[in-house]
Amino acid sequence: MNGRHRAIAAAFRIMAATGADRWSRGFAQGRGVILTLHHVRPAERHGFAPNALLDLTPNFLDAALGLIRAEGYDLVSLDDAIARLQSPKRGRFFVALTFDDGYRDNVEHAWPVLAKHGAPWTLFVTPGFADRTARLWWLELEEAIRALPRLDLVLPDGRFTARTETDAEKDHAFSRLYWRLRKGPEAILLSAISDLARQAGVDPVALVERDCLPWETLRALSGAPGVSIGAHTLTHPMLAKHDIEAARREIVESQSRLEAELGLPIRHFAYPVGDPGSAGAREFALVREAGFASAVTTRPGHLVAEHADHLHALPRVSLNGLHQNEAALRALLSGLPFWLRNRGRAEQSWRIASTLGQAGGEQSEASSRHLRWAAAPQR
Repeated sequence: MNGRHRAIAAAFRIMAATGADRWSRGFAQGRGVILTLHHVRPAERHGFAPNALLDLTPNFLDAALGLIRAEGYDLVSLDDAIARLQSPKRGRFFVALTFDDGYRDNVEHAWPVLAKHGAPWTLFVTPGFADRTARLWWLELEEAIRALPRLDLVLPDGRFTARTETDAEKDHAFSRLYWRLRKGPEAILLSAISDLARQAGVDPVALVERDCLPWETLRALSGAPGVSIGAHTLTHPMLAKHDIEAARREIVESQSRLEAELGLPIRHFAYPVGDPGSAGAREFALVREAGFASAVTTRPGHLVAEHADHLHALPRVSLNGLHQNEAALRALLSGLPFWLRNRGRAEQSWRIASTLGQAGGEQSEASSRHLRWAAAPQR
């Protein structure tokens, strides 16, 4: 956990110690919240594990759902969340659960916990992962750096070198290279990571096979009580980095492919990575034109009344491995961190989600830092 993450954790503890996460609900809490999850599995990784921020333990998920129920909040499906958002009637605060990418552990470890609590959930699936043709490039980068004692890459914006002999050196190199590649074209990112994977002997297909659900399991899962399937593009690209036709194809064909494979309507969409550099006004319009009922970003915030008019740019709140404790969960459910981020402005996060990235998801570096304050994993 770096200094920024430690500061966020300290803020959560202060909110809990002062009771601010309780007395602020009247003005800070929205109508509901959509939670983002990725992996749910027992804690096993130690030392160099930069993608462990995507992991929750089954025990924490169990405790989180128990707390949500104990607070009197409703656990609802994404369909119900949209219906409540559109309804003028005020009801109890609601929580919808969403899982991105389609990982095996969502079925093996998360589903039993979800079933125990009677919690509906939406799984956003990338068909390319089920096909074993798309790439978990962030895992490739981790595995390559784990295997290599030194990095030496020639990139269009200059050479990148780093010693990677110790866990600390590997962590530093991963962070530097990850964010440097994220800023540029996705083709350069994929090519550079492919080069490192080849050097390290990392098999990209084996990583997808190890971590992602196959079609046969997805077919068995679809239609199960409490389970909804959503689309997450064909191959998990950062859509705003691609031309409009490529972006449209990723959106439209992910829906049609899932419907053909699973035999069910696919109503909801999640933008890969989901920050302003990956999805902006153009992508929101494309998803709306494709006929999806809603689409979710990774921009942090609660759902407020105005989101009923912005159903294809909905915020979510990340449950992640950085902050697996009651204080963090209570703070996130209170809405106070997001109210403070917006300095109490009434427009809340819907206006941020609707206005940032007007030019295909472009943003200033200052805006990028501002939106990353809550440490939401963006993979």
